[in-house]
Amino acid sequence: MAQRVTATESVHQEVTSTGIDHRKMLVWLFLASDCMFFGSLIVTYLIYAGKSVVGPTPTDVFSIPVTSASTFVLLISSFMMVLAYNAISHGRVKAFRIWLLGTAILGATFLGFQVFEFYEFSQHYHLTPRTNLFGSTFFTLTGFHGAHVTIGVIWLLSLIGISFKRDLTKDHALNVDMAALYWHFVDIVWIVIFTLIYLIGVS
Repeated sequence: MAQRVTATESVHQEVTSTGIDHRKMLVWLFLASDCMFFGSLIVTYLIYAGKSVVGPTPTDVFSIPVTSASTFVLLISSFMMVLAYNAISHGRVKAFRIWLLGTAILGATFLGFQVFEFYEFSQHYHLTPRTNLFGSTFFTLTGFHGAHVTIGVIWLLSLIGISFKRDLTKDHALNVDMAALYWHFVDIVWIVIFTLIYLIGVS
């Protein structure tokens, strides 16, 4: 059952010239600029791919099965985000909390995979951002993506915390929708990175 909201707590729906809430429009603009940011990092990596004077190289360190598992985890988290948004849109707060918590846990699991990968690279292959061009561009690209996932996990957990401090119903779905946009963007960026850097790059 949906929780009740008083008149003063209800969310006012803005009427804009674009038909889109100003806050959601700002999120779209941010994601557009972030898309160009990640695009520049990916292009930089591809330009310098294979130009390292010393090793190791991607074929030496990449473990496709491990990275495939972390990619699958992130994809499942995106599906859970859809279920969380659907739940809050129908006023099912308990289901919303469960699905959103699941999304955050899977996001944290993905970060765990990334930390493990970074540790393996540095300890077993002596690859750091200062080792060669591959290390510099790879750690910069994936490190910034990991930072974005971290921000997303914190955002999701904050929404769960807010749901316990005050009533949350389908009138607040816009707040969840903006978080969902960000989370799906982070997932899509990783799919591009995984495809170009790990799969095509190694082959």
